[in-house]
Amino acid sequence: MASLGKNLVQPTPTFHVRIAASPRPRVPASQWLALFAAALAAYWPALRGGFIWDDNAHITAAAMRSLHGLWRIWFSLGSTQQYYPLLHSAFWLEHRLWGDAVLGYHLVNLAQHATAAILVVLIVRRLELPCAWLAGLIFALHPVCVESVAWISEQKSTLSGVFYLASALVYLRFDQSRRRSHYLWAIALFICALLSKTVTATLPAALLVVLWWKRGRLDLRREVRPLLPWFALGITAGLFTAWVERTYIGARGADFAIAPVERLLIACRVVWFYAAKLFWPANLIFTYPRWNIDPAAWWQWLFPLAVVAAFLALLQLARRKRRGPLAAFLFFAGTLFPVLGFLNVYPFRFSWAADHFQYLASLGIIVPVSWALTVWARRIAPSQAVTIAVPAALVLVLVALTWRQARMYGDAETLYRVTLARNPVSWMAHNNLGVALAKMDGRLPEAIAEYQAALRIKPDYAEPHNNLAIILSRQPGRMPEAIAEARGALRIKPDYPEALVNLASFLTTIPGRLPDAIAEYQAALRIQPGHAEAHNDLGLALLEMPGRLPDALAELEAAVELEPDNAQMHDNLAGALARTPGRLPDAIAEVRAALQITPDDPQAHDFLGRALSQMPGRLPDAIAEFETALRVAPDYAQAHNDLGVVLLYVPQRRADAIAEFRAALSLNPSDPRAQSNLQRAMSQQ
Repeated sequence: MASLGKNLVQPTPTFHVRIAASPRPRVPASQWLALFAAALAAYWPALRGGFIWDDNAHITAAAMRSLHGLWRIWFSLGSTQQYYPLLHSAFWLEHRLWGDAVLGYHLVNLAQHATAAILVVLIVRRLELPCAWLAGLIFALHPVCVESVAWISEQKSTLSGVFYLASALVYLRFDQSRRRSHYLWAIALFICALLSKTVTATLPAALLVVLWWKRGRLDLRREVRPLLPWFALGITAGLFTAWVERTYIGARGADFAIAPVERLLIACRVVWFYAAKLFWPANLIFTYPRWNIDPAAWWQWLFPLAVVAAFLALLQLARRKRRGPLAAFLFFAGTLFPVLGFLNVYPFRFSWAADHFQYLASLGIIVPVSWALTVWARRIAPSQAVTIAVPAALVLVLVALTWRQARMYGDAETLYRVTLARNPVSWMAHNNLGVALAKMDGRLPEAIAEYQAALRIKPDYAEPHNNLAIILSRQPGRMPEAIAEARGALRIKPDYPEALVNLASFLTTIPGRLPDAIAEYQAALRIQPGHAEAHNDLGLALLEMPGRLPDALAELEAAVELEPDNAQMHDNLAGALARTPGRLPDAIAEVRAALQITPDDPQAHDFLGRALSQMPGRLPDAIAEFETALRVAPDYAQAHNDLGVVLLYVPQRRADAIAEFRAALSLNPSDPRAQSNLQRAMSQQ
């Protein structure tokens, strides 16, 4: 790191352009608050929007909410949807603060977006451009950013954006000061950005573009060499994320069998698509139509030809010392590179483009356009009123557009219905709308219709078959149809562990099909050995098979090892251990572990009470557990009965035992155990 100190060779004065250490006077806090207020007003309709699509995969799952869960976020691949440990640590902390309350997540996302806009202002001021506030406001209020801000899962974009822009700002200070501390802070912030979302890997290239724009050339020792470690970090993180997308998320298969020439056509078309949405943000959609890429269609080659023509024209301008347009193009296209189609990302199953993909790249157009508008306003009317009125009018238009766009995210049903109105062939939106409707009372027929609509558009779509299977399995007499749908999902996608687990669970309900169910669970585990639910359910199935208790214990222990923060899995293991001679203390330890995770689980307290009642000298502890279960759930009939049983062993409390049996029978009059126990207690009295 010695080469990064103050002894670095300075560039020759012929091309060095100063990047100001303190560009302008300090900005009053009221102006920053005004920016936050403008963003709050624009995004107000989305603040109470519920969870959509993959939000549940990002909000910290019950099995991950302990300190051990935080450890798994960092050190256990596959425990979170993507390996973005800093992002999921933020979600972990947020869940600690407000649980599943959506407002908290939306406010954090909005605050991060507004902070990113403030950083844009600071960076543009440091670059000594006269459009800092306009650029920051446009970024904060442009409707193309709504998807990133209103969608809770896209906290990855806003959080990584804050670190990306903060790193860029500090690096520009380092470029002027050459202080080692500035460099170390900048690279630390860059690493935080990568750990939040790896599309930020393009930052070192973006910094070189900015420095080239300011100076006209790049000095190998001053500008390039300090960023070489950044390139190494970015490339490594990007390749690792591509592997995770393919291995854990499913960015593989027929949907991703794209020839190199097709990827080129996608990339060039995407660049123009995103630029058009920035200049004319009409019909912004959660899921855009997935273009049919055909190299034989001559008109599709117009996009790469247009890219080449634009590049050559901008290159000519750069040779005439007008480097700004080429720098903007390089920043825009370069920042988009991870999502241009050359690398597989899971959303490409549904569309080649998504608004959140250009969250940071949009600055490559927003900043130069802001500069052009500012200069133009000053030239046509140098008065202060005009130079304020033109940007103010633009900002008001953007606030209105963003407010309208944010209304889409008020709830999942609204989002998908608006998406389908603008993109009727979105099979993903039909499927996701079905998922949303299936959670609502009395909406199952509509959910089924949406799944069927998705299958009409895309017959080889496995997920709607699996979702249909789940719905049908819960309706009386429709289990054969549910099994048929699960098998239909597996014909399309044989390596679909969720469908295998569902099929197995359906088979367990049919007399004589338990061996078939066990075979399906085992097939799921061959595909995904770390599938905790499959281990757990296989263990429960094996418990029903004579002589398979040791095998059941092995599966249940594997499930607990994979998800040590899952209380239900601890409870299931405790039940199996209680059936094993000599393992009652281990069963008690497991149920206590479950209660550490969910202290108010009445069934766990009741189980612990029954286990303790079998241990010499532990009767008072057993009574305490039953009483705790009843404090949590006063209408828990079994706990009343179990408490009555142990109270019979305390001579002075037989009257209390009778009262507990009567309470159990008042809740469940047909309970034969409570009836028998009450008769026995009455006879003893």
